[in-house]
Amino acid sequence: MNPLAQLLEAALFSACRPITAEELATLDPDASAAGVRVALEQLREHYDFNQHGVELVEMAGGYQILTRPVYAAAIERAQFTVRTPKLTAATLETLAVIAYRQPVGRLEIEEIRGVSAGGVLRSLQERSLIEVVGRSEALGRPLLYGTTALFLELLGLRDLIDLPKAEELTIALRPHRATSEGSDDAAAYVEAES
Repeated sequence: MNPLAQLLEAALFSACRPITAEELATLDPDASAAGVRVALEQLREHYDFNQHGVELVEMAGGYQILTRPVYAAAIERAQFTVRTPKLTAATLETLAVIAYRQPVGRLEIEEIRGVSAGGVLRSLQERSLIEVVGRSEALGRPLLYGTTALFLELLGLRDLIDLPKAEELTIALRPHRATSEGSDDAAAYVEAES
């Protein structure tokens, strides 16, 4: 590995969040944006080729060194990592509405979910998963909410465009049905849309 790749590795190892290529470029005044990208690719290949237990992942607009998913269960069992509190069903529903509809106001969220969302919105803001991104032009100029970089980081996404498409979700959420026609081992299937 070249010295720039080693410098980037040290910075990424010590970081607790994804670091952008622009931030990494500030580490070496002689490094160009292209040089940083080449060094990042060299670092990624180094981890992949030598089958390290960690990998370089691009997420939330930046880069981070993370444990490979194959080792996650063993590390979780050993309790080496700090557990973040789990999200409730109401929090997840509200977060999904915001992720897919942003920028979105509280009234629209409540209309979709059918329940009050004030407490859930406060909870999501306290966890830095959502933020106020503006104001609506509607009467009273209500606040509009959007997701944060931490939301992307927790889901392991580079950008909101990486969220599953609504059409993919409707297919994935359909109930599976068993069929006994033709064979003894009933196969589960998802009925095709008409």
